[in-house]
Amino acid sequence: MNVDVRVIPRARKTELAGTRDGAVLLRVNAPPVDGAANDAVIGFFATLFNVPRRNIQIVAGHRSRQKRISIDGVAPERVRELL
Repeated sequence: MNVDVRVIPRARKTELAGTRDGAVLLRVNAPPVDGAANDAVIGFFATLFNVPRRNIQIVAGHRSRQKRISIDGVAPERVRELL
């Protein structure tokens, strides 16, 4: 399942912050340097859905705040429920 995510780097803590323009708003504590924010996004969703990090992939927006992530191994209903 693909999910649109809008990332706000350098936040006080990593957390979901609602939705904006149809995308999940995620604040991450990491800076957008050397892929740190992308790693934080992957780690957050892997923990949230209790799946290995390899099941979460950024399929679009590697260098943008607007990202599309793919989540494997989780039912779409479960994704909608947690987000």
